[in-house]
Amino acid sequence: MSIRRLPTPANQKLSKLYTATIRSIIGTVKVCAAGSDLPIRSTHVAMADVACEQNQTILPALWTLKPMTFLAALSRKTQGFPFSFAAWLLCTSSAILGQSAPYDVFPEASLPYHRVRIEASAEAGELCFGANFTIWIPSGVQSLRGIVVHQHGCGEGSCKSGLTGAYDLQWQALAKKHRCALLSPAYEQPEKADCQMWCDPRKGSAKAFQKALEMLGEKSGHPELPKLPWALWGHSGGGHWCGGMALLYPQRTVAAWLRSGVPLVEPVASKGNIQNYPINDGVLSVPLMCNLGTKEGVTVQDERFGSVWPANLEFFNNLRSRGGLIATSVDPLTSHECGNQRYLAIPWLDECLTQRLPEMQGQALRPMSASQAWLASYGEDSHVALDSSNASADALKWSWLPNERIAKLYSQYCKDSLVPDDTLPPAPTNAVLEGGTIGWECEADLESGVAYFVIESDGKEVARLPEKSNNPFGRPVFQGLQYSDTPPQPLAQMRVSIQSLSDSKSGSGPGKLTVHSVNTVGRCSAKTIVSSR
Repeated sequence: MSIRRLPTPANQKLSKLYTATIRSIIGTVKVCAAGSDLPIRSTHVAMADVACEQNQTILPALWTLKPMTFLAALSRKTQGFPFSFAAWLLCTSSAILGQSAPYDVFPEASLPYHRVRIEASAEAGELCFGANFTIWIPSGVQSLRGIVVHQHGCGEGSCKSGLTGAYDLQWQALAKKHRCALLSPAYEQPEKADCQMWCDPRKGSAKAFQKALEMLGEKSGHPELPKLPWALWGHSGGGHWCGGMALLYPQRTVAAWLRSGVPLVEPVASKGNIQNYPINDGVLSVPLMCNLGTKEGVTVQDERFGSVWPANLEFFNNLRSRGGLIATSVDPLTSHECGNQRYLAIPWLDECLTQRLPEMQGQALRPMSASQAWLASYGEDSHVALDSSNASADALKWSWLPNERIAKLYSQYCKDSLVPDDTLPPAPTNAVLEGGTIGWECEADLESGVAYFVIESDGKEVARLPEKSNNPFGRPVFQGLQYSDTPPQPLAQMRVSIQSLSDSKSGSGPGKLTVHSVNTVGRCSAKTIVSSR
């Protein structure tokens, strides 16, 4: 069990109440545990005593007690113990003192970034975990048209990765093109806590999300934020959350990409603590993509994530049979990690945003163009235009895609994930040599991102940044990528020391310096001359 001293006297009264309550809970269990299956030990009581006596507080180690089983049994044994309050105490054991590891390290949120925090709540129907919401707003935008939401999955590792989602250059390129903000929530779920407490938006995260938009609108000077439509991307539990938001708020949802996670919908029954959703007519007009790895039950059925494919098929069939604009896509290389899915997800969302965002703020989302739609059958290379000749019952078993361009990218992705791209990436800007360091700025290629930068002296390569790929889950990416499709910390910087140039292949000091970007399919930008200051 971990014990942590209170940082300020202001928290002492709260700490005493908290630790006394925990001690009372444990003491009660000690009395009534005889003959029960409660996994309680006398050491827990002793630690609670020490915490109170020394004015300290207990942190999340109580999760070792398998808290939901523990609390349910406790409620039965004590005939009416307030279960919800005890659950909240365990959910918020770290939030009592604010942010704790691993959620206390995150990038600075200076312009064009903004960050707000929603604290954990004990109220019914509100979020029981603390959460940070970081938003990136393109410079110079007077009025935003929408929000691109990048939602992490379950567990501490994935939740922590949400702290950097808004800093991803390729996702920023998508948002900027459509005059949208890029938002990345980070829910502070303890490792063994119930993920459904946030990834089911009905349990408080939808309310927290809306509150965060209001706070961010006020902080950023964009009061329109709480009213804007959103395009959703989510991984694992984040896919469950995004699907739930689409079902609850179809009139606000431009589209939703669900990577390795979908919600339950009727007539599929609720499963334990995972509650199903009714299907409404509104969600049938929202483009949805169920995306997963082949090792999640498609070609490999007996591993940890083998149930993902059957769940995706259930979700797909239930909505597609009703005419929903939904598709399935299978990454041929991966399991639960995100792999190269962004090279299809971003063009797909780009097309959905193009077709659906209204011209004027406050107007309803536009419908997807039926005349441009194509169909694709899983496991086949073929895709066909959707027209009156194939608009039959069989068509409702095929994946729905927004147009021919996306259908071609989809077929290639499902084959080998090598989504093609013939566009040139943006060139670096503001390249300056100052104080022995070259620094520059650069936007990412929307379709293929940035793999690395090349610095040349008199036309010869003298440095590459980064020198080696730092993405174990897919194509080389300048910023690197974590399991949940976000950059790792510390964030990669666009700068290189002049000393490294002098020690490079040229064997001499730098001559005429240039820098250019290379995207993840190997295409180079124009070269930008480095000026001296």
